[in-house]
Amino acid sequence: MRHLPPSIPDPNVLVGLDAPDDAGIYRLTDDVALVQTVDFFTPIVDDPYAFGQIAAANALSDVYAMGGRPLCALNIVGFPVKKLPPQVLGDILRGGADKVREAGAVIIGGHSIDDQEPKYGLAVTGIVHPDKILTKGAARPGDVLVLTKPIGVGVVTTAIKRGLASEDEIREVTDVMRRLNNVPDVLHAAGVRCATDITGFGLLGHAAEVARESRVALRIFAGKVPVLPAAYKYAEQDVFPGGSRANRRHVEACTAFSDAVPEPQRMLLCDAVTSGGLLIACPPDNLDQLLAGLRAAGTIAQAVIGYVEAGPAGHITVEP
Repeated sequence: MRHLPPSIPDPNVLVGLDAPDDAGIYRLTDDVALVQTVDFFTPIVDDPYAFGQIAAANALSDVYAMGGRPLCALNIVGFPVKKLPPQVLGDILRGGADKVREAGAVIIGGHSIDDQEPKYGLAVTGIVHPDKILTKGAARPGDVLVLTKPIGVGVVTTAIKRGLASEDEIREVTDVMRRLNNVPDVLHAAGVRCATDITGFGLLGHAAEVARESRVALRIFAGKVPVLPAAYKYAEQDVFPGGSRANRRHVEACTAFSDAVPEPQRMLLCDAVTSGGLLIACPPDNLDQLLAGLRAAGTIAQAVIGYVEAGPAGHITVEP
């Protein structure tokens, strides 16, 4: 992005390229701001309908991470029209449409191209009150870190690609990825100001963004982080995607691992996630309210995994 010319200053850009976050925010009125994001990728499961659901949930997650409510979406499609039957594309789009409908939003159009490999995702527009925007830069010392989905998705999906995963393991990881992070009302009610969704940079990569943008340090307890059961097995076998290995190298400079945290567990904390949960920094006095709200909303996890502390900006300490 540094190669782009400077953007024209606009006071209505509340979150943009100057402080990159999970989505862009543009103020329309004193009470309404647009939340805009786009995301798409190649299939990570064999079932086309499930792939559509996962891709849609992943794109919608950025709006939720900013505290917003999705309104409408545009399909983005690349599809090898001469290699795969049209029913496959129909199933992908149906999966995406059903997930967008579950979010209370609508698909109003899109664009497709003939491509060598299937790709699908969405450009999503939502709304948020300008005073209720959640950002990566609003964590404060004393805040408690809460995670709403297990990690280990990249390990298990890599096992799927290698033909190692069982049907039960495939169903479990698919269910995690297609779950919506539709809890902004819960976060607002608990006074949360900082959240981000866990995706390709892994838990530690996205946590480092929070620490850096908030100018704080984080302390994470590896044993408290929820992990897909199958992920432990494949981590011991070193079944990690290339993105997870890149994440591990990337966080090395800003992360201090306790000697008691073994290497497979360190790698899992860096595992590249697709459509992961929200990492939330919650004011300590409101933690019980947040956890109760997340349970009522049916999130997969409500895991307290660490806390925010004063310290070198961007630094993470990982303990057992």
